[in-house]
Amino acid sequence: MAEAPTVLFVCVHNAGRSQMAAGYLRALGGDRVEVLSAGSEPADQINAVAVAAMAEEGIDIAGQAPRILSTESVRQSDVVITMGCGDVCPIFPGKRYEDWELDDPAGQGIESVRVIRDDIKRRIEKLLEEILPA
Repeated sequence: MAEAPTVLFVCVHNAGRSQMAAGYLRALGGDRVEVLSAGSEPADQINAVAVAAMAEEGIDIAGQAPRILSTESVRQSDVVITMGCGDVCPIFPGKRYEDWELDDPAGQGIESVRVIRDDIKRRIEKLLEEILPA
C-alpha cells in the first residue's frame, strides 16, 4: 500500500467498540492511516462509558458521532473490520476483511469497558504492524 491505507471499523451502533478502535488507530497511526467507522443501525450518540475509558488513555472520542454504514465507505477501504456483531458488509474483491469478537460495551460499567478497550488496543497495535511498512 503506497498511500496511507484506509481502515473501516463496523459495529451495529457505531457508539462503542468501533469508536474506541477508530480512536486508537487515529492516535497510534497518525497520518500514516485513514480511519473510518460506521454502524448498520447507528445510535444517537457515543457510549459515555466508552468515552470515559478512552479519556483514561488520553484519547478524546467525545466529538465523534455514530454514522450509517455505506457501500461507498466499504469500497474506499483497504481493511474492513467488523466488531463481533454479525454485521454483513458489502464484499469487494481485493480488500482485507476481519471480524474481531469483542463484548459489547453497551450497558456495562467502566471496569468491563476497560477490558474491552485494552483488548482493542492490542488488536490495533498488531494491525498497525501488519499494514504499515516498518
